[in-house]
Amino acid sequence: MKKNIGILGLGKSGISVANLALKLGNNVFASETATKTKEIKKLSKKILVELGGHSDKILNSDIIIKSPGLSPDIPILKKAKNKKIKILSELSFALLNSKYKKIIAVTGTNGKTTTTDLISKIIKSKHKDSIVVGNIGLPLSAKALTTTKNTYITMELSSYQLEDSPNFKANISVLLNISPDHLSHHKTMKAYIRGKENVFVNQNKNDFLIVNYDDKICRKLSKKAKSNVIFFSKKPLKNGIFYDDGKIVIQIGKKYFQIKPKINIVGMHNIENILASVSAAYFAGIHLKSIEKVISKYKGVPHRIEFVKNINGVSYYNDSKATNVDSTRVALESFDKNINLIMGGQDKGFPYTSLKQLIKKKVKAVFLIGEASNEIKKDLRGASTFFDSKSLEQALKQASMNSKTGDIVLFSPACASFDSFKNFEERGNIFKCLVNKGF
Repeated sequence: MKKNIGILGLGKSGISVANLALKLGNNVFASETATKTKEIKKLSKKILVELGGHSDKILNSDIIIKSPGLSPDIPILKKAKNKKIKILSELSFALLNSKYKKIIAVTGTNGKTTTTDLISKIIKSKHKDSIVVGNIGLPLSAKALTTTKNTYITMELSSYQLEDSPNFKANISVLLNISPDHLSHHKTMKAYIRGKENVFVNQNKNDFLIVNYDDKICRKLSKKAKSNVIFFSKKPLKNGIFYDDGKIVIQIGKKYFQIKPKINIVGMHNIENILASVSAAYFAGIHLKSIEKVISKYKGVPHRIEFVKNINGVSYYNDSKATNVDSTRVALESFDKNINLIMGGQDKGFPYTSLKQLIKKKVKAVFLIGEASNEIKKDLRGASTFFDSKSLEQALKQASMNSKTGDIVLFSPACASFDSFKNFEERGNIFKCLVNKGF
């Protein structure tokens, strides 16, 4: 039966789910606070739109689909709840209108994109009817109507998406790690963790939860799971999937297997991402030889400790995906020393002090850009020499002048991009462009 569907927020997922709701034969009304948006040209002209704020018109909806970044406490949503209007996430609505054989869902503070990308490539090597959606690529609503009962869906899910999807259920869920992030949205660490829990709370005894044993928060959370918990670790486990002297060992009950893929992506954090991917793919039924083959060819994802170019003996790395302090910590741990670090952007409300010892040990100088520069300098006082750079281009030139053969210039912001860029992808692409043309 035709329903009135309200779309709250016209970002990528809002546009996508609005078009899906229309294709399903519903009346669709979309509301956006911005006065203009580039995305709107992708919206069907049959959809009624209001820009510049959320009016009470959306309260005529049978269902409201909320964009993941919106706070649940905004006035229009409070009014909708008082009227008992059903509120769904884009993910929930898309799943109601999708078919699939298995869902593999990946979440965590860091490593989601690499792990999701690698899992999807392994699955795709054996199942052509396979898609990757969520925070990586397109929203599920963009592909929902093309899915079949044989489709494998691999998805990267943020805390925003999961907090709005309390009924979400995956056949295989992956919990990589949890450290402070998005606290300006979630307000507390407890609320952030509660959002992450939704990746597994609805699983049952036929499902699998893949958990990083080395992360204390994840290990503690896994005790709540009703599904089969499979641990992975960088160290040997009595039961689980682990890394041991270049080998990946699967030791589950009486089963024991080894693979030794060639690993092309740097850093121990990527060993964790690979272990998580092996675990998910193995329990999705992919043969270990196929898993080993795909990993051996895998070169990583753009913007995550991505090697760009060597210029006069200096290696330049783009880590624009490092939008939080913990991601930058991981990047610094991936190299020995002689790092010229470019960091800064929009502050996310979490201190930078945890980077102090690593910067003292490994970083020659720090080149600061963006709104968070003063906050970073204050938190890291005494850790290194700091330069205030007016732009990414100037920071790159200054870092280059401070480098000699064998040094590394690492762009790892530890901040959001929105003070100067559309997103971290644009920020990273500009960095790469500057490096490739020699600044």
